[in-house]
Amino acid sequence: MSILDHLGLILIALVANGLSALAGGGAGLLQLPALIFLGLPFPVALATHKIASVALGAGASARHLKENTFDSRRLALILVAGLPGVIIGALLVLEIPPRAGEVALGILTIALGWYSWRRPQLGQATVAVARGTAHAATGTLGLFLIGILNGSLTSGTGLMVTLWLVRWYGLSYTQAVAYTLVLVGLFWNGAGALVLGTLGEVRWDWLPALLIGSFAGGYLGASLAHRYGNRLVKRVFEIVTVLTGVALLLPGP
Repeated sequence: MSILDHLGLILIALVANGLSALAGGGAGLLQLPALIFLGLPFPVALATHKIASVALGAGASARHLKENTFDSRRLALILVAGLPGVIIGALLVLEIPPRAGEVALGILTIALGWYSWRRPQLGQATVAVARGTAHAATGTLGLFLIGILNGSLTSGTGLMVTLWLVRWYGLSYTQAVAYTLVLVGLFWNGAGALVLGTLGEVRWDWLPALLIGSFAGGYLGASLAHRYGNRLVKRVFEIVTVLTGVALLLPGP
């Protein structure tokens, strides 16, 4: 690829991951189709995108960790509940045609945006929630199932984690996005990238540009989230969820 091609990859990754860092997911909405449009077969584009998306988590983490507002128990819960599902999902995607799942996920993702839009106060402040064994078990199961989707499908699952943290655990949108990007972006995507990178094919010569753009986009989006707060994050979340859902419903390459 020429220097201009690499600069184009950096720009694509910067925009896609900047929006993702602001909304709490959806980097695949722009980045994955762009890689396919540039000539990569779907499995190669998916593996390359997954690895590059780890830099999104790293960039966002570099910004969010400055705020030091994380609950260590919640960090451990999201990590432990989701990682087994991610690994299972990454193994499944190598064996199962993902189209039916993408359509179902597209419909569900659009519904998430609609649900958030219909509730103006959702995620605008931290809300106390009932605690107990049933609540904890349901929350853990939800994260595990989203982890399976994260490992096996292309986009939208980070958005699902964000809304799950807002709705089930009572976090504000800014808090939920921070958890999503640090844990899903860095660790969940890292686990999926490891499986796909080991068992699948990766376009390694494209990765430097994608990693640079993803890291910068993650840091920029996280900075905007902290600067402008929950209202902007909520609106961007709703827009990105609908666009991601529509993209998933469109016929694949």
